[in-house]
Amino acid sequence: MTIGVLGLQGSVAEHIKLIKSVNKKIDAIVVRTIDELATVDGLIIPGGESTTLRILLDEFKLYTPIKARVEAGMPVWGTCAGMILLANRIEGERPYFGLLDIDVKRNAYGRQIDSFVAEGDFAGMYVGMVFIRAPIVTRVGADVEVLAEHEGKAVAVRQGNVLATAFHPELIAKDNRIHKYFCGMVENCK
Repeated sequence: MTIGVLGLQGSVAEHIKLIKSVNKKIDAIVVRTIDELATVDGLIIPGGESTTLRILLDEFKLYTPIKARVEAGMPVWGTCAGMILLANRIEGERPYFGLLDIDVKRNAYGRQIDSFVAEGDFAGMYVGMVFIRAPIVTRVGADVEVLAEHEGKAVAVRQGNVLATAFHPELIAKDNRIHKYFCGMVENCK
């Protein structure tokens, strides 16, 4: 099994390290090309700046192949900006992939200086949650499962093969449980 991490911006190395720590038999690679994308069984879209990621995805001609693979069943996980890119609706702007039936508001927790760490339940696991200019989910569609909340708002959701977190689990050192959850999604879709 091979998990790809979109390597255009964000915590790429941290995601790779945690995926590799889940199981030595799982390969984790950086994805920057269509050929690299074709070799993966699942894809992580890390955080960063969603407007910049849109531009880079278009420049690297990855929009269409990623969307097609996810629509065909490949599991994808978006963290923070990745959640924004996957959402069906984004307050004040047009959606990008539109693969997840949620509405989001960008930078809802404030600026970079307002970043914080919280703890909470994610699918029955008590985990750390790092919020950096994170989005807030303002609406969840009927087919979307809420996996985690913070202050009454959904911060981790899943709809079929699409997982999204408003926070950055890759920044909690040595805690690979959410990465293990995603690897399980990928394994079940093979």
